[in-house]
Order: sequence, then C-alpha cells, then structure tokens
Amino acid sequence: MQRILLDTDPGVDDAQAILMVTAHADTKVEAIFTVGGNVGIEHTTRNALTIVEAIEQDIPVYAGCESAFVFEGEDAAYVHGNDGLGDSSLRPKSRQVEPEFAPTALIRMATAEPDAFTLVAIGPLTNIALALRMDPTLPEKIKRFVVMGGAVTGQGNTSNVAAEFNIFADPEAAYVVFEAWGRSGKLIELVDWEATIRYGIPFERVEAWRKIGSARSKFFDTVSNRSFDRPSLTEGRTKMFAADPLALAVVVEPSCVTHAEDRFVMVETGGMYARGQTIVDWNSRLGKAPNARIILELEAERFYQLFEDGLK
Repeated sequence: MQRILLDTDPGVDDAQAILMVTAHADTKVEAIFTVGGNVGIEHTTRNALTIVEAIEQDIPVYAGCESAFVFEGEDAAYVHGNDGLGDSSLRPKSRQVEPEFAPTALIRMATAEPDAFTLVAIGPLTNIALALRMDPTLPEKIKRFVVMGGAVTGQGNTSNVAAEFNIFADPEAAYVVFEAWGRSGKLIELVDWEATIRYGIPFERVEAWRKIGSARSKFFDTVSNRSFDRPSLTEGRTKMFAADPLALAVVVEPSCVTHAEDRFVMVETGGMYARGQTIVDWNSRLGKAPNARIILELEAERFYQLFEDGLK
C-alpha cells in the first residue's frame, strides 16, 4: 500500500487527479495540503474539502501558503473558473479544514514515520519549499517525491512562454526544492507539461467518460464542463490535457513508465523571458549529479484506464 501526502491547488485537473488516486486499490491518500495557485488559497482549500466530501473519503485537509515567496504570480482562473472548479459553485456541506498549517503538518507526519510516504506536488511548490526551510532534512524522510511541473525543452504554458504554470507561479520556491533534493542525493520524479501534451486524452474517450453515470463521473462532468464547452480552451485541439492525472498515474503505477532519464534540473528565477523556466543539463556539461528523473514516455492506454477507473 502506497501512502500519499498530496500537495495541491484544486483546480479542475487536480480534482480529476484526486478522483484517480483515491480509486486505486493500492494507494491511500493520508493528507491533502492546499496551496494558492490555480486560484487563491481560500478557493483551493474549499475545493479540496468539496472533493473529499464528494468521494466520501475521510482525508484531512490542511491549508498552506496563500502566495508565492517573492512575487505574486498569475493565476489560472481563465482555465479553471473563478472558483477553481469550473464555476460549478460546489461547496462542502460539513467538512472543515484542519487547524494545523500545511508545511508544519508535512514535517510532523514525515518525522513521525520516516520513509513511509510518497509526497506528490501538483501545484506551486511554496509549501514544500517552506517546509524545507523549516526542516532541511525533509528529503531524507520522504520515500518518493513526484512533481507535476516544468517544461523540459522550454515549451511552457504561461505568459513566459518557456515556463510551465506550477513552476512559474513560484520560481523561488521551485529553486529551493530542486536544490534541496539535489543536495540530498534523491531524485524528484518530474512529470512535465510537455509530457502532458504528448499524452493528451482523445475527446471522444472523454465524452464516453462523462456518460458513465456514477457519482464520480457526474462530479467529473460537473467540474470539467467549463473546459469542454469553452471554445477558447479547446479550439484546434483533439485531446484533453490532464497534467495532474498524468502525474498521479506515475505515482500509483510506476511500472507504466517506459522511458525516463536522470538529469540535473535548474530553475531560473530571473530574466525578462526565462523566469520560471526549468533548464535541463541534457548533456551533463555541468558535471553535477542528477536531481530529477524526467518522465519521457509511458503506456498511454494504461494511463487512460487509470483515469477511467477513477470515474466508476
């Protein structure tokens, strides 16, 4: 049984990822930490509570950092809706957030049971960076660390065209995290935006999922509806991009990965055009040990099946 600590900024695809991971028989999400990102912290925390209540699982939710370390980043409300769940206006009926601050809870849980948890970050890395500043030994206590973030050849999805959203939202935090994991000798398993594009889900398959009829598929349809029906988000596309579910597929079934490369990854914090870019030393020119395992290829059909299983 893989025990997961999930750091997230729900977000439509974050909700989809939570549906996937909580349906997998060999995983257990033991805590959700929220961070400001796709939308503000008040929305991401409320959305996490809404999702947990909808899937009827007793997962504690801890609110974390509301903004980036240095500069306020752009949000993604134009994709996820002003409320983060497709402007669905869904609210938790009774679930309440835990009183403990998310980075503190992360440190407490990792310290109490070293090497017991897989840490998964599918939002900006602000909570993780702050926890590292509070406890520099954190990487030694984490079994696996999977990050959805970056664009390893510079094909990003933000106003800084080479940067991916989660990294661009807080480059200073991302810099801290990649540097710290590098010093620890452990690898970040990195699922980047370009992999998301390569493994987009055909719309005809998604349309079939919307009609499954289960409570989970109805929730999926409700929160995803805006993305399907807004032409500006789908124009010219034949596939749905599902970044966070792709990362969770790597988490729950590592065997679905067919090609990955260990490389040293840097995060640029300055520059007119380069801020937030993940720069990969593909040819080992710097002579530095790898700090990331970059996921390049996986079994697409297995990913699609895992996603579908989360909707049944």
